[in-house]
Amino acid sequence: METNPYNTGLDRNPANYQPLTPLTFLERAASVFPDHTAIVHGGLRRNYADFYARSRQLASALATAGIGRGDTVSALLANTPAMLECHYGVPMCGGVLHSINTRLDASIIAFQLDHARARIVIVDREFMPLMQEALALASVNPMLIQYDDAEFDGPEVHVEAHDYEAFLSGGDADFAWLMPEDEWDAISINYTSGTTGDPKGVVSHHRGAYLLAQGNALTTSMAKHAVYLWTLPMFHCNGWCFPWTMSAIIGTHVCLRQVRAEPIWNALADEGVTHLCGAPIVMSLMISAPAALKRDLDRTVQFFTAAAPPPEKLLADMKTAGFDVTHLYGLTETYGPAVVNDWHAGWSDLAPAQQAALKSRQGVRYLALECLDVIDPETMIPVPRDGKTMGEVMFRGNVVMKGYFRNPKSTQEAFEGGWFHSGDLGVIHPDGYIQLKDRSKDVIISGGENISSIEVEEALYRHPAVGVTAVVAMPHEKWGETPCAFVELAEGQEADADALKAWCRDQLAPYKVPGKFVFMPIPRTSTGKIQKFVLREQARDLAQAGAA
Repeated sequence: METNPYNTGLDRNPANYQPLTPLTFLERAASVFPDHTAIVHGGLRRNYADFYARSRQLASALATAGIGRGDTVSALLANTPAMLECHYGVPMCGGVLHSINTRLDASIIAFQLDHARARIVIVDREFMPLMQEALALASVNPMLIQYDDAEFDGPEVHVEAHDYEAFLSGGDADFAWLMPEDEWDAISINYTSGTTGDPKGVVSHHRGAYLLAQGNALTTSMAKHAVYLWTLPMFHCNGWCFPWTMSAIIGTHVCLRQVRAEPIWNALADEGVTHLCGAPIVMSLMISAPAALKRDLDRTVQFFTAAAPPPEKLLADMKTAGFDVTHLYGLTETYGPAVVNDWHAGWSDLAPAQQAALKSRQGVRYLALECLDVIDPETMIPVPRDGKTMGEVMFRGNVVMKGYFRNPKSTQEAFEGGWFHSGDLGVIHPDGYIQLKDRSKDVIISGGENISSIEVEEALYRHPAVGVTAVVAMPHEKWGETPCAFVELAEGQEADADALKAWCRDQLAPYKVPGKFVFMPIPRTSTGKIQKFVLREQARDLAQAGAA
């Protein structure tokens, strides 16, 4: 085979090749715009020069404490400046950042600490009792560092731990931080929810983080010096890579310790927020706030959501309040969102119901994602683009994880056939936009017929009395399974099971109509996702009680 002449004598060298890493974004921001405000947190204002210096100090202090390439540093922190510093300081010394969900119980945190082999743990004072409980169950014995946030006014916690600021002060602000040896090196590990067994550790690399961070800016049309409000937890897929995105565009992080209506509205108005992300529950929290807490906005604010499609009324209310809502989709395994519902100008002229239907689609691939398709998992052939034929949503590209840490079996299964298998079932429309129909484990099989729980939920959401709903499989002696609908009524609304059943009969095939309606608050994760595994257990209990 003839050698490619353009490869002869033209080799990689330090002059023409450097590993891609988002750490360079902060270095550039600090050198070009040192005085620009990087972080706002309560009364704190910190510029890029200080942000960069403190991140290097953290990297230096961690290196002095023995952290090197491939060592894990865990963080149990709220959306605070320390969490932003960890996203840079930990990988700057070669470490791998393990961000822990603050809503987890101690046993799951203990599992993660052991599985990730945590060497150092940085903990917010509010969560120190939880971490102490987790460490009592864990096998590892990491160095403990406590971060005291000025915005937290809770009780003192007396434990043997290093003080974060004191630890930082022992580092060198001019530390010669480490570039990755290879852009394929791990930058972070994030754990899946573990609803079907032990959580899996998703390993992200510097290259993917670099590309997704830039992809965020391009996809969301973020202008230079945009202002981003942290309503999305930074522990969730590294905040969808926005901790790195904001340095790329020299933007401002507005930290928010707690997701509450009043500080959200105040930040929107007072800090000039241009972008924020969150589940539909965050939108509901904002829209349902008392009029006295809401503030008038002098600009359209971009809101990005990535959970269940927002109800039509909520989208209309958000638009009236001054927000442009865009639907994103992705998984921890794709660094957060890698699919966007790119909006066409002509769609804005359609009726509200048609717009809502279009907005409910997940969309098309990010620029940073090479391939996205809906594929038959048995044949590995793409399904027809008819908006009807279901298959599994699959990804391929540079913003797909390295794999699952210390779990070769799950890694091999996830990448079977050269695609990442999401486990999400969906369709692809003639225009190439994908739309989720269910998780593979959420499909209800009744009398041999597949029922999409999302289809039933969409029908229920169209009822004015339904605020939040989730449909799961309930065991049935005759049919095997039937739909069971859990319903959280909208504020001030009333409806009973008979009314909702009649409503569903008008919109769905008879076998898709829920046989049981349960009215109750819907359990959610800290990121607003409905905990269907909890509801499935309740449905099983109800079925057993009915059979007894």
